[in-house]
Amino acid sequence: MRQRGFTLLEVLVALLIVGTALGAALRAMGSLTQNSESLRTNMMATWSAENRLVQLRLSKAWPATGKTSFECPQADLHLICEEEVLATQNPRLREVDVTVYEASAPERRIATLSQMVLQE
Repeated sequence: MRQRGFTLLEVLVALLIVGTALGAALRAMGSLTQNSESLRTNMMATWSAENRLVQLRLSKAWPATGKTSFECPQADLHLICEEEVLATQNPRLREVDVTVYEASAPERRIATLSQMVLQE
């Protein structure tokens, strides 16, 4: 009685299939890692913008119109915040926009938050 096993060709085809599947899995993991870093950066930038808007609310100061830039780091990220205060049709309201950029890539806007400030 002759024993039947796998031929070399069958083994090579199986290895090719497994190798392709592992390559696809590694690519997917790399993509997930990159997405995770992007989400973390967006979250930190949003926190920086929110911090500035909360400072404005708590200070109860009437902001002067114009643009200002300042550093607003979060954790290990070096971020730059740009605050723009705009007059509105209502003289007792001002619009405040805070835009956050990464210091290493200032052309890339990460987050923008807006808030209306009422003069008390």
